[in-house]
Amino acid sequence: MQDSERIKFINPETMPASNGYTNMVEVRNARTIYVSGQVALNKEGEVVGRGDLAKQTKQVFENIQSALEAADAGFNDVVKLTFFLTDISQMQVVRDIRDQYVNTLNPPASSAVEVRKLIRDDLLIET
Repeated sequence: MQDSERIKFINPETMPASNGYTNMVEVRNARTIYVSGQVALNKEGEVVGRGDLAKQTKQVFENIQSALEAADAGFNDVVKLTFFLTDISQMQVVRDIRDQYVNTLNPPASSAVEVRKLIRDDLLIET
């Protein structure tokens, strides 16, 4: 089964227009991989980009990419992303980094939530 038959990105005309995400993604006959929420820790466990959302977001996506590669998958296989940010007004920074990784013609379904705090005070994002 080809990717285009396995994953279908849908934006129904009866729903609000999407901007940087797909309203609905249908997946058929595929395995499921769950990646735990990733934060801006490098492989040594050190925080990358203290106080810098762009650097932290880049590290988050690098971590996700490593997890996908370990499962012989890639960002074209990702159908849903959830973002937890300590400052949702900075979402465009996250989108700019995300777009370097995902297929922007068929981006994953997405949710974004502002949270008061993450697992550590120096973390700005978890995906």
